Amino acid sequence: MLTVAVLLAGSILLDAAVRPRPGKSGRGPLRSFAGLALQSLMALAIFGLFLALCGNAAVSVAMALAIMALLAVASNAKNAMLGEPLLFSDLALIGAIFRHPQFYLSAVSLWQRVLASIGGAVLLAVLALLFVPDLPVHLAGLGIMMGSLAALFLFLRVRPPRALAPHPDAHEDVQRHGLLPVLLLYWLRWRESRDPQPHPYAQPPSPALRAPQEAELAVIIQCESFADPAELFGDPGLTLPGLDAARAHAWQSGCLHVSGFGAYTMRTEYGVLFGRDEEALGFRRYDPFLTALGEHSYALPNRLKAAGWQSLFLHPHDMRFYGRDRIMPAGGFAELVGQDRFAPPQANEGRYVTDAAIADEIARLARDLVAPTMLYAVTIENHGPWAPEQVTGPGALTESYLRLVRNSDAMLQRLMDELAALQRPATLVFFGDHRPSIPGVTAPGGARHTPYVIVRLDSTGQPLRGTAKPIDLTPAQLHHAVLETLTGPPSAAEA
Repeated sequence: MLTVAVLLAGSILLDAAVRPRPGKSGRGPLRSFAGLALQSLMALAIFGLFLALCGNAAVSVAMALAIMALLAVASNAKNAMLGEPLLFSDLALIGAIFRHPQFYLSAVSLWQRVLASIGGAVLLAVLALLFVPDLPVHLAGLGIMMGSLAALFLFLRVRPPRALAPHPDAHEDVQRHGLLPVLLLYWLRWRESRDPQPHPYAQPPSPALRAPQEAELAVIIQCESFADPAELFGDPGLTLPGLDAARAHAWQSGCLHVSGFGAYTMRTEYGVLFGRDEEALGFRRYDPFLTALGEHSYALPNRLKAAGWQSLFLHPHDMRFYGRDRIMPAGGFAELVGQDRFAPPQANEGRYVTDAAIADEIARLARDLVAPTMLYAVTIENHGPWAPEQVTGPGALTESYLRLVRNSDAMLQRLMDELAALQRPATLVFFGDHRPSIPGVTAPGGARHTPYVIVRLDSTGQPLRGTAKPIDLTPAQLHHAVLETLTGPPSAAEA
C-alpha cells in the first residue's frame, strides 16, 4: 500500500507542476476529479507494466514517476517555446526524431543531450542489476496493469471522452484535467474523427471552372519562419524591400493568421493546400497531416486538375517527413521535386538548402514548362535554431534570423522579376508558415500572424492590380482565395 501511495502522490505532484497549472482562473489547487482519476489509473498501469518487466516494486515506482517527470518537463519546455502543452500528436513524431535529429536535438543544449544519454545508460544498467526473477511478482505487475486498464476503460464508458473534452482547447483542458489525461483524451477524440465526404468537384473538363490561359503559371511559396521584421521587432528600419515591392504591386495582401508559433509548419501547409479550417478539423487540427490521406480530394492540385492544371511539389528535404511522399501524390501533385534537385548549401550558407537554390530551380522549371502549371514550394533555409555565427552579444540570434529572412526576401524579389521576364500570365503567392521562436527575443503569447501576398502578372509581365486594402486570411481562406484567383471568372482587370 505504501508503494501505491508513493506512486499516486508523486504522480499528482508531478502533474501539478505542468503548465498551465491548476489553481489558475479561479480553479482549486487540484485538477478535476475526472482528471485525478485518469491520472491515477494511468500511473498504476505504467507501474504495473514495469513491475511485470522487472519484478522490483521500488524500481517500478521510480520508472513510472520518471516517465511522468519526462513528459512534464517536455510539456513545460514546449509550452515556453511554442505556447502549447505536449499533445498526443507530438508523440507521433518520435520516429521523426531518430530520422531527422537535426530538427529536434539542435533545440536541446549539448549538456542536456549528454546528461540524457548518461541517464539512459544508467537506467538500463539499474534495471538489469535490480531485476528480480520472482514470477509471482511479475504476474502481480501484469495483473495491476490489466486491472488498471480495465478500470480506465470502464471509467471512460461512464465519463466518455466527448463529455470530458467536448472541444479542442489544449490549454484549458490541461489546466482542468492534467497532462496525462489530456494526452489520452485527445488521442481518443482524434480516433473518433472521421474522414469527410469526398469533395464534389467536377471531373475534368469542368464548365464550372475557368480554364487556364495557355502556358499560365502559378507559383506558391511557403516560406519557413518568414515574418515582417519591422513588425516582429518593432523597428521600421528593418523593412524588407522585396516584401514592400510585392505589397505595392499585389493583387491581394494582408496578414495570414496561422495557429502555430515557432513550429507546426504542417498546420499552415495543410490549410493552404487542403482548404479545411480548424473548426472542421476538430481534434485533427494539431497535426492534420496524420489524416490528410483521407481528405485528398480537397487538395488544391486535385481541384485545379479539374480546370486543366498540372501541379508540382518542391521541397529540399526528405519527402518522407510528415508523409509528404504519400500525401502529395494523393493530393494531385504530378511530380515531387526533392532535395536531390537542389544545390547543397556551401560551408558558409548554413545547414539547409538555401532559398536562392530554390529560386534557381523554380526559375528553371518556369522557363521550361509549357502546360499550365502550379508549383508549390516549401523552403527550409530559415529553419531555427538560429546560430550566433560571427556576431556575439544579446542580439546575436536576432542578427542571424535577420540575415536569413533577408535571403527569403531576396528570393521573393527575384521570383517577381523572373516571372515578369517570362511575359506569360502568372500568379505568385508568398507567405510565412509561422513566426520564429527566438529565445529571449520572441514569445508565443503575442501576435502569431505572418504576411502573405498574391501578385498577378499579365501576358506582358505587368502586375494586375486588385484591392489595395489589406485582407486578413487564415491558411484555409488563402486556399480558397488562390482557387478563386486561378479558376474563378475573369475580373475586370483581366478582361
